[in-house]
Amino acid sequence: MLVDHDDVARAADVIRGRLQRTPILSSRTLGPQVFLKAELFQRTGSFKPRGVLTKLASLSSEERARGVIAASAGNHAAALAFGAREEGIDALVVMFQGASEVKRAAAESYGAAIDQQATGPGDVFERLAELEEETGRVLVHPFDDPLVVAGQGTVGREILEDLEGVDTIVVPCGGGGLVAGVAAAAAGRDVRVLPVEPATSRALHAALEAGEPVRVEAGSIADGLNAPFAGGIATETFAELGIDPVLVSESEIEEGFRFLYVRAKLACEPAGAAAVAAVLAGKVGGARIVCVVSGGNVSTKTATGILASR
Repeated sequence: MLVDHDDVARAADVIRGRLQRTPILSSRTLGPQVFLKAELFQRTGSFKPRGVLTKLASLSSEERARGVIAASAGNHAAALAFGAREEGIDALVVMFQGASEVKRAAAESYGAAIDQQATGPGDVFERLAELEEETGRVLVHPFDDPLVVAGQGTVGREILEDLEGVDTIVVPCGGGGLVAGVAAAAAGRDVRVLPVEPATSRALHAALEAGEPVRVEAGSIADGLNAPFAGGIATETFAELGIDPVLVSESEIEEGFRFLYVRAKLACEPAGAAAVAAVLAGKVGGARIVCVVSGGNVSTKTATGILASR
């Protein structure tokens, strides 16, 4: 693996005391041995600050002075803005036109500058490359940097430390940084780590079929999972493990969202409901399962629309 258990352990040391150790909740309705890792309670409302703070801690004084840059649909934007403010570093985030206004406003509230010249998720990384070259800023990749992935892996490390007997961890997957990190944390343990992708945004699935990251057309209500390609780290990790992503439909994601809102009382975002969607649809089995609820940044319009559509 490009990121291993020791990398995750080092990341845990870096972020210790700076972020929430999010709770693991039981869900009898899902099953007596199904649990929820409530990462929506993390600072900025998602798991993303784990990787951001790990990366920022590695920067030299010269790199800090240059500022940082990233591309994001929203949660990484807010996390980078938050982390940069904590570290006293200037941040520029490249988002696309039509990205979540809730997530854009969050990034702005933490002090980041926002560029929205990209017309959609398909060309946001091209705009990022232009600005990275123009400004000389340091890239903090949302899902394909070893330090970022190691930081996200602390989610898995906490699960394995806080709950005995886990045999399956189910993780929402966009670019694959979170699930690759969780897989690194679980390396050497008898634990399956399963990525879950929307059927309409299957970047990791396509990468594993092609043997390398490839561009995909991404279009799911789970906007946090609409990566235009999977990271090389995730691709190599799951090719080595021989594990294919679980695919869930839009209606299954919505059902998972409604379940978490109504039954578990967790105000998640659609991307955060993907793992639960897979369990509810009967696509994941295991003796003791943990579903990662990865984020909770959702607009009122989206939430009420899904809740009213049943």
